[in-house]
Amino acid sequence: MAKTPTPDEAIERARRAQEDRIDAIRVLAEARQSVTDVRDETARELAELQAKIAERVGAAERDDVKTYNAALAAGWSVDELRKIGFPEPEKKARVRRRQTRAAAPAREASSESTAPTDSDDVAAPATGDAAA
Repeated sequence: MAKTPTPDEAIERARRAQEDRIDAIRVLAEARQSVTDVRDETARELAELQAKIAERVGAAERDDVKTYNAALAAGWSVDELRKIGFPEPEKKARVRRRQTRAAAPAREASSESTAPTDSDDVAAPATGDAAA
């Protein structure tokens, strides 16, 4: 027949069983943290790689636009290049709008200075009425 453990023996057996269960949870938690760390690290590496790839593609596209424009400057027309097999670049050179925007307010300012003002409109009818 099995011997009944003393209270101290029972507590010790329960404590060992609990420690084994806690160790399993510790190992599981470490494994999950490792998965999270690897995902975070690979996400960072992926973002860096995508940025490098985007820069390489952008540089190649800028070079394509430059060489296409050089062909146009050499006398080739857009239609001729298309017939040869070189359609316009997918990414055309951007127009610098900052310069255009800076010039537009200057034009508006100059047109406003030559445009009649409210005081001119009021003075004109008074002059016309006085002459009549």
